[in-house]
Amino acid sequence: KNQALSFYGDGDFWVVKSSTVHIQGRFEGTKYTEGLAATNQVVVGGAFLGGHKIEVGTRDSGILTVDGQAVFASFPSTFRAADGSFTVTYDDQGEVPDVVPEGNEKRIVHMHLPLDVRVTVFQWNNYLDVTIEMKKQPGQDGVCGNFNGVQADDTTQTIMTRVGARVRPRDNLLSGKAFVEFTPQMAKMMAAECPRDKQAAGQTACATSLGLPDDDNEVKSCTFDECFGMQVRARSHAKTYR
Repeated sequence: KNQALSFYGDGDFWVVKSSTVHIQGRFEGTKYTEGLAATNQVVVGGAFLGGHKIEVGTRDSGILTVDGQAVFASFPSTFRAADGSFTVTYDDQGEVPDVVPEGNEKRIVHMHLPLDVRVTVFQWNNYLDVTIEMKKQPGQDGVCGNFNGVQADDTTQTIMTRVGARVRPRDNLLSGKAFVEFTPQMAKMMAAECPRDKQAAGQTACATSLGLPDDDNEVKSCTFDECFGMQVRARSHAKTYR
């Protein structure tokens, strides 16, 4: 398998964007990924939560809040909304997607939300794994796709065209600000392997979508996604450009 939907540039993304459910993710590079992005923070909100939002960051960040407030004084623990509409449990129960990373303890956030939405966040020291179980919502799109049954229109490029290259500031639910870095490895790989016409078209699309100048790091990170977003081995391949 040489192609898979991926986003390697840093920034804040729509994971799920619909009229009811909003899920946003902050993707940032780590020293283990040659600067190519991994999930660093996730927030769940939207009309289906009645104005509430639930946010989870890495263990290192210390972010685990409901409506901006730390609600877990002990571990394990469960938070229940006052109106009973949702629960959030923080424990070590559940099968991890891959393996427990070396030097990490197992910490899992289980969100049981309205509309039968289930979000599970595996909270590691410097990144997150996230699984989402839900039924298709009205107008749904985002990193997870639009669920119209046409796989061909869920590419990195088409999704960014439909929902924007990154979350616009006025729509952003994530606390803090993404640290956007464009590493030398990414620059070398893009110069060597992304055709100039594709690079130029991607840069124009990203600058227009983001409303930023061409030389901004966020535009460069977005252009990297335009070039390599569908290449499943792009992260490991970037290591050859050290």
